[in-house]
Amino acid sequence: MQDRYINPFTDFGFKKLFGVEPNKDLLIDFLNTLLPERHKIESLTYQNNEQIPNTSENRGAIFDLYCISSSGERFIVELQKAKQNFFKERSVYYSTFPIQQQAIKGEWNFALSAVYTIGILDFVFDEDKATDDKVYYEVKLSDITTGRVFYEKLTYIYLAMPNFKLEEHELETHFQKWLYVLRHLPDLQERPVKLQSKIFAKLFDEAQIAKLNQKEYLQYEESLKQYRDLKNVIDSAKEVAEKYGWEKGLRAGLERGIQEGREEGREEGREEGREEGLLQGTLKAKAEMAKKLKQLGTDTSIIMEATGLTRTEIDDL
Repeated sequence: MQDRYINPFTDFGFKKLFGVEPNKDLLIDFLNTLLPERHKIESLTYQNNEQIPNTSENRGAIFDLYCISSSGERFIVELQKAKQNFFKERSVYYSTFPIQQQAIKGEWNFALSAVYTIGILDFVFDEDKATDDKVYYEVKLSDITTGRVFYEKLTYIYLAMPNFKLEEHELETHFQKWLYVLRHLPDLQERPVKLQSKIFAKLFDEAQIAKLNQKEYLQYEESLKQYRDLKNVIDSAKEVAEKYGWEKGLRAGLERGIQEGREEGREEGREEGREEGLLQGTLKAKAEMAKKLKQLGTDTSIIMEATGLTRTEIDDL
């Protein structure tokens, strides 16, 4: 059966639904389900998503969406389709731009408006793979001994969408309804009974593929192809991991490292050997995965993203 609604996890679909002026109310409603009452958004303004560094030596950034509310809060909204190395570090780096932009020349007391970095993730954090029900993360700077929030105005919110498994009849809150529609929109043929409110009526209307003009349709098809290619790479990577044994390789490397450390007879040797063995096991498993993906004709840039290897390392395989 042909898809009726666009996939919000494509670049085109996400920006079509949330990144254009006529659909600003959709973004506001979605964000307000995530925010505390004191930072609820009444209106917002889209900002340039490309952040230019202060000097030629510094690095810039390109956000999916960047906007400022009428009361001054800054919001970075990112759609992350696949896990990347140093994803958390990138989130922290991105959050520094709306902080720095608030600096005022001349006399300034360093007062800042709140900054939110929001990530809609099509993957689960490695440390929580054994926990298949954690969907919502809210991260702040806090005192590790007391657990009290140290600084209230910097917040990272992540939604691990693969862990959202509620069925339509189980939906109760507005937040749950938003997660449901984000996860299932491209699989639906009709608007569910539980999603009959005005805001969802507009979302389903805007998401209709049949309403796209020819240019938009071609852009969506290209974006959908890229999304499916990336999903195929991820699936292939999982098959390679199962076949060639990521865990087995890591375990073997670790055991080898421990043995080498023991032969050294020193604590320093044990630690160095353990780390070296773990590193070798990891590199071997990544190389096997990259070889398989090359055989499947996968683009090198996608293999780089999936394995963390450099272009030169992949070309040499």
